[in-house]
Amino acid sequence: MSASNYKRSMQVLQALIEGVDPDTGTELPADTVLNRVDVVRALLTAVEALDSVTARALRRAQLPDGVGKRWSDTEEQELKEEIGRGVPIPVVATKHNRTVRAIESRLERMGLLRPDQRTTSGSFLSGFGTKEDKQ
Repeated sequence: MSASNYKRSMQVLQALIEGVDPDTGTELPADTVLNRVDVVRALLTAVEALDSVTARALRRAQLPDGVGKRWSDTEEQELKEEIGRGVPIPVVATKHNRTVRAIESRLERMGLLRPDQRTTSGSFLSGFGTKEDKQ
C-alpha cells in the first residue's frame, strides 16, 4: 500500500469511527449502521491492522537486501574465509547484505561459532530465529 493510499484509508476509517461522511465531513444519520458498537469495533480493528502492516513494512525496508535469500556454497566459503581472517561480524554482515543475526546463525550452523559466543538472541540449533537464519 502506498503512503497516499494508507493516509487516505486512515482518514476514511477515522471519519467513519467519528460518525461523519469522509468526503463532506457532515454528520451521518443517527440510524446508520456505523453507530453500532460491533461496527465501530471492527473499524478500530481495521485501523490497528493498517498500523501494524505499515510498521512491519517500515521495519522490513530497513533490513539488508540479502534477508531471506538462500546461502550459496560460495557465500558460505567466503564467510568461512572472512571469519578465519578475523573480519568483524558486523563488517561481514554488511558485505553479504545480511543481518548480524543471520551471520551468527550461519556460523553456528557451520560449527564456527558456539551459542555462547553470539551477540544476538536466538539460536539456529534451538529453533529460534528468522526465516533467513534457517536457510
